[in-house]
Amino acid sequence: MTGVVRRRAAALLAAVVVAAGLVAAEARPAFAAACAPGTGVTVVVDFGPLGGGVTVGCHTGDPATGLAALTGAGFTVTGTQRWGLAFVCRIDGKPTPAQDPCVNTPPATAYWSYWHASPGGAWTYSTVGAGAYNPAVGSVEGWRFGSGQAPSIPAP
Repeated sequence: MTGVVRRRAAALLAAVVVAAGLVAAEARPAFAAACAPGTGVTVVVDFGPLGGGVTVGCHTGDPATGLAALTGAGFTVTGTQRWGLAFVCRIDGKPTPAQDPCVNTPPATAYWSYWHASPGGAWTYSTVGAGAYNPAVGSVEGWRFGSGQAPSIPAP
C-alpha cells in the first residue's frame, strides 16, 4: 500500500469506529441501568423533542444532591453562564449550543424540569432545585426537556 492509500484507509476506519460509537451511545435502552432496590438512586433523563429518547442510569450509594445523583449516574451537566448549575441548561450536550447558548435562565417552554418518584410511583414536580435536594437511596429522580412535563415513562 502506498502512503496515501494507507492514510485514506486509516481515516475511513477511524470514521467507521467513531460512527459506531455514536450509534452505540444513542442506543442506550431505557431501564437498562436502574438501580437494584436499596443500592442507590435511579435517574431517568427524557430528552423529549431533542432526540435520544429516554435514558436511565444509577448513582450507586447515597448522593448528597440531585445534581450529584445525575452526574453520578453517568450524565454530563452544563449550567448557565449567569447562574451556573442553579439552572441545568444541558444534559449530555442537549440542547446544543445552537439551540440554547446557556447564557441565562432557560425559557419556560424549553428547559429541564426536575421530578421525584418512588419506584413504580407517580412523578412529582420538584419544588427544590437539584443542587439543594437530597434524594433518598431507593428513590427515582427524573428530568425531562420541554415545557414542564413529567418524564414519559413510569418511574422504574
